Amino acid sequence: MDSKSGKAPTNRWLQLVIGIICMAMIANLQYGWTLFVNPISAARGWDLKSIQWAFTIFVLLETWLVPIEGWFVDKFGPSLVVVFGGALCGIAWVINAYADTLSLLYLGAAIGGIGAGAVYGTAVGNSLKWFPDRRGLAAGLTAAGFGAGSALTVVPIAAVIKSSGYQSAFLWFGIGQGLICVVLGFFLSQPRKGDVPEPTKILVARHQYTPGEMLKTPTFYVMYAMFVMMAAGGLMATAQLGPIAKDFKIADVPVSMLGITLPALTFALSIDRVLNGVTRPFFGWVSDHIGRENTMFIAFGLEAIGIWMMSLYGHNPVAFVILTGLVFFAWGEIYSLFPATCGDTFGSKFATTNAGLLYTAKGTASLLVPFANVLTEWTGSWHAVFITASLLNVVAALLALFVLKPMRVAQTQRSFSAEEGAAMAGGASALPGGH
Repeated sequence: MDSKSGKAPTNRWLQLVIGIICMAMIANLQYGWTLFVNPISAARGWDLKSIQWAFTIFVLLETWLVPIEGWFVDKFGPSLVVVFGGALCGIAWVINAYADTLSLLYLGAAIGGIGAGAVYGTAVGNSLKWFPDRRGLAAGLTAAGFGAGSALTVVPIAAVIKSSGYQSAFLWFGIGQGLICVVLGFFLSQPRKGDVPEPTKILVARHQYTPGEMLKTPTFYVMYAMFVMMAAGGLMATAQLGPIAKDFKIADVPVSMLGITLPALTFALSIDRVLNGVTRPFFGWVSDHIGRENTMFIAFGLEAIGIWMMSLYGHNPVAFVILTGLVFFAWGEIYSLFPATCGDTFGSKFATTNAGLLYTAKGTASLLVPFANVLTEWTGSWHAVFITASLLNVVAALLALFVLKPMRVAQTQRSFSAEEGAAMAGGASALPGGH
C-alpha cells in the first residue's frame, strides 16, 4: 500500500497496455476510412471531394479539441474522459451506417472526431506521465496501438463491406470498438507522487511549463510547423490511398509476397498498418538513445524518399505495396517523437494538455487533404501531390537538425541554474535528446 494515500500502487505497465488497447479500438476511425470512401460514393452518388470533407471534419475535431480534453484529464484524471470518448466513437459509426445525407455523414465524423481525440489525447498524455524515463518508447508503444490497431481488421472490414455493404461494417465494428473502449476506460488512472522514477536525462526541462507558458516559446511553434509538414503527406496517403490505387488501375490486381496473395490495395493497407504501428515504438526507442532531433532527421528523410519514389514507381502493383509500406513506416513515428519531445521540453505536470496543443497540428494538416483532389484535377495526375509532400518532408528534416535542436538546448539551459547550465553545455553532445 502507498503509506501516504492509503491506495495500492498502480502498475504502470498495466496502464500502458490499457492505453494501447484503447488506441487500437479507435484506430479504424482514421485508418479504416479509405475502405469506405469508394463504396459510399457508389452507393450514394456523392463525389469524392464531398465525402473526404467528412475525413477532414473528423481529423479537425479529433485534434483541435484535444487540449480541452487534456485539461479535463489533467484536472480530473483519465478514466472519465476515455469512457466518454469511447461511447462517442461507437455512436459515430452507427450514425455513419445510417447516414443518407452528407450532413449526417459530417455529423458522424464530428462526433467520431471528438470521441477519438478524447481517447487518443488521454492515452498518449498518460504514457508521458507514467514513463518520464522512457518517453520515446512509451509514447511510441501507445501510438502504435493507433497505427497498428486496424491491421487485424482491415481484411475483415473489407470482407464485410464486400459481402454485406459498408453500412453493416460501420454498424457492427462501431458498436464493438466503442464498447471495449468504454469498459477499459474505467481502469485508467494517473500516477501519484512517488509512483514513477525521475527522468535521468539532463536535457529534460526542470521547469514545468503551463500551457500558457509553452505557447510563449518559439520552440513550440517550430515543432508545430514541423508537425504540420509531416502530417500533411501522411494524412493524404491515409485518406487517398484507395482513390490513388483506383486511378493507378492497380487496386484489385493480385500481388503475391511473403507467401500471401491479396489485391494490391488490401495488401498495401494490411502491411501499412503493421509498419505504421511498428515504427512508433521503434523510432521512439531510437530517439531515447540517439536524440529526438537526430531521429527526426533520419525518419523524415526516409519519408521524403518514399513519397518521391511512389510518384515514379507507384503504378507497379508490387512497388505500390512496398513503397506505401515505406511511406507509412517513415511517417507514423511523428506520433511518438513529437509527444516525447514535447514532454522533454515542457515537463510532465501539464503533459496531456501541452501534447494536445501540439497535436492540433494534425488537424491543421488535415485541411490540406481535400486539396489533394483539387490539385490532382488541375494537373491530371497525382504527381504534383507526391512531389509537394516530399518537399515538405525535406524541409521538416532540415528544421529538426539545424533549428529545433539548438533551440531546445538553449531553452533547457535557461531552465537550469547558471552552474547547472554550464555543466550541461559541456556535456550536451553526449546526452539523449540533445544530439
